[in-house]
Amino acid sequence: MQRRKFSREFKLEAVKLVRERGVSVSQAARDLDLHENVLRKWVREQAADPGSAFPGHGVLKPEQQEIERLRRELARMKAERDILKKAGGLLRQGLDMRFEFIAKHRGIWPVSWICEAPSKRARSDKEFGARVRASFISSYRTYGARRVWHDLLAEGLSCGLHRIERLMRVHGLRARPRRRGLPKDDGLRSVIADNILDRQFTAEAPNQRWIADFTYIWTAEGWLYVAVVIDLFSRRMVGWSMSDTMTAQLVTDALMMAIWRRGKPDALLHHSDQGSQYTSEQFQRLMADNGVTCSMSRSGNVWDNAAMESFFSSMKTERIGRKTYRTRNHAKADVFDYIERFYNPTRRHSTLGYLSPMDFERQAHVA
Repeated sequence: MQRRKFSREFKLEAVKLVRERGVSVSQAARDLDLHENVLRKWVREQAADPGSAFPGHGVLKPEQQEIERLRRELARMKAERDILKKAGGLLRQGLDMRFEFIAKHRGIWPVSWICEAPSKRARSDKEFGARVRASFISSYRTYGARRVWHDLLAEGLSCGLHRIERLMRVHGLRARPRRRGLPKDDGLRSVIADNILDRQFTAEAPNQRWIADFTYIWTAEGWLYVAVVIDLFSRRMVGWSMSDTMTAQLVTDALMMAIWRRGKPDALLHHSDQGSQYTSEQFQRLMADNGVTCSMSRSGNVWDNAAMESFFSSMKTERIGRKTYRTRNHAKADVFDYIERFYNPTRRHSTLGYLSPMDFERQAHVA
């Protein structure tokens, strides 16, 4: 007896008869000349997966397609492994030996699989590709080829930069690009303090030159303001503070944290912009009490504090720009994670010879 076949449309209408029109399974089965168990099976399938139920004769559901793809991939990988085990020594033999191997095993594996067994270079690329991907993911998908390359060199692996660039292209690994813009260079001199730093964004030792500024992050609760202090010697974030208000207390707390963490400075230059928070009596008194020399950018001139602008650009590109924060606490936790668990201890900095700020200080024996 030939097996009966039913279209997807027929099955869906039969199920609707039971689920939406209130007809009993037994009555619907009699009306449609079906076995009750068949109709019950259709009802269960449609309830379990309304969108993909009854894909049609010879058509697999998405999850079944994925399982079948994985089965084929696993079979191919096992075959490649076995081919390499048996034919590894033949790569140094003549063509006659290779053809003999193919003829002998063509009944076990497809000839195309035998002829396409991965070369030593392909196997090496596969291993390096896994390391490249691990480095890229551990950087929160922010590293470009050069930083990934230095990660692999630090692990003791020998490879070239161009190879890393090629493997990143093959695996579709692309760092998030920065948004670059050229600010106008038309600032005026500060009436509070001169620009003593004069765009010299280097230092011979720790606690000689600090730069400071604050930025803002949008959350569903409103703005969160983040003030930071950076030591130009190692580009380490030595002080930070976060608040829902843009007051002098915000920047004062950031400087206070830096002093607590680094100790009372000796001959320290502190550079910031001319914002009212930094020109406030509260902040100026704190610097005077700790013997800190004040330096300020010209009004409206972001180039005078370019190193700080570079940090904010990195933070927003690598972390904040990808997120939507429901609360200020969520944003605070993410900024803390970026500064204390990624930027300071891990992130490779091109200015420091692709070392992280903390590694740079350890090598300089000043941590």
